[in-house]
Amino acid sequence: MISLTAFRPWKHNTAHPNNPLSRTTMRLTKLLLTYHPPGITVEYEQGQRKHTKSVDLSGVFESPDPETYAQTLTATDPVLSHINHAKFVKVINRLQAANAPPTSEQPGPEYKMHKKLRAHVMPLTNCAFNKSGSRVITGSYDRLCKVWNTATGTELLTLDGHKNVVYAVAFNNPFGDKIATGSFDRTAKLWSTETGKCHHTFKGHTGEIVGLAFNPYSTVLATGSMDSTSMLWDVRTGSDVCRFKGHSAEVITLSFSPDGRYMLTGSFDSTLNIWDVSTRRNLHTLIGHRSEISAAVFNTRSTHVLSGSMDATAKVWSVASGECLVTLRGHTDEVLDVAYSISGTRVATASADGTTRVYGTETWECLWTLVGHGSEVSKVAFNPSASLILTGSRDKTARVWDVKDGKCLQILEGHTDEIFSAAFNYEGDLILTGSKDNTCHLWKAEQS
Repeated sequence: MISLTAFRPWKHNTAHPNNPLSRTTMRLTKLLLTYHPPGITVEYEQGQRKHTKSVDLSGVFESPDPETYAQTLTATDPVLSHINHAKFVKVINRLQAANAPPTSEQPGPEYKMHKKLRAHVMPLTNCAFNKSGSRVITGSYDRLCKVWNTATGTELLTLDGHKNVVYAVAFNNPFGDKIATGSFDRTAKLWSTETGKCHHTFKGHTGEIVGLAFNPYSTVLATGSMDSTSMLWDVRTGSDVCRFKGHSAEVITLSFSPDGRYMLTGSFDSTLNIWDVSTRRNLHTLIGHRSEISAAVFNTRSTHVLSGSMDATAKVWSVASGECLVTLRGHTDEVLDVAYSISGTRVATASADGTTRVYGTETWECLWTLVGHGSEVSKVAFNPSASLILTGSRDKTARVWDVKDGKCLQILEGHTDEIFSAAFNYEGDLILTGSKDNTCHLWKAEQS
């Protein structure tokens, strides 16, 4: 997040039609801008208490007029109504500019090999960027997690404490000051990014931990396990918040909705569950896939879920009703990964058939089939502005594709074994690829 400004105290206008607050002095202290996905977080004090309000601004994609869009938002929100109008319009203009795709006169960047991280003495399991891309973490069968400086390629920290494979790793983005690790030793740990100190060890699962996710506010950590359950943990105290039971097989994917209200779990039992984080209830069990779930994500507005399955299909579900809205067919083998663009106008599916398919969300027609990999495609990701697609494959290469026409722009070569991880950083100027050759490669954008 980027801090834009601080505000002076102001009296809350109780005449506002949607004002839920009492007649007390409110002091807005900070406005935080998030480019991808577009939004702002307002921090304010009222009644000697600090409050945080996050606002989804995905509507900037459909609103050609920032003035009108700002007026609409401030007319319906009592907090936003007291932000300076001209400043708010400037914020919206910045978001639109940051998310604009490159033009033909200014094509996308070319990615060059920047650093090779020879990470561990035993096979890698996972790797991840912090938000800016200044740090990378890697997990391994050697029971360690390592922290790396992406500018220099040097190892900064070794997080040593697990008694078995470190399988899942995550930064608490967008903050990046904490790291979570999940292990086959059935525990998860919370570490300081700066010192490497272990803050907490989370014990409670009876099976290997294979998935981790922080909520957007970094107050809660979720873990998914081979014991068929997921758990929530308090990041501050280290205590367990609750255990979610509802699957009959391993929980292999989990994530929070961008607004933090829901958590999604996908299982080898072929179902997904949407959980209400505040009430800890199971809102919906999504039934329809005929084989194991491989991947699942929320869209930016937290209104839809995209899932991929070993049954060679992907499905789109309504968060409100739990109904399957559309089944995306066309692959001839297992769907291994799925991705939503931040604008919500495109989805992508990666398959063991060696192709990636791109669908438009208005009609759900397949716009492009990305053909070129010589083996299964295990990873797919959009860059933050949704102008590029990144794929990683068993053929030892990653590829960068143009979203607007489906053409391959670049082949990232250099790994000597299959690629199991591929991701952009928050700005989209770095790519991280992780491979079974026991290395991570960092690729840096150079404008062509």
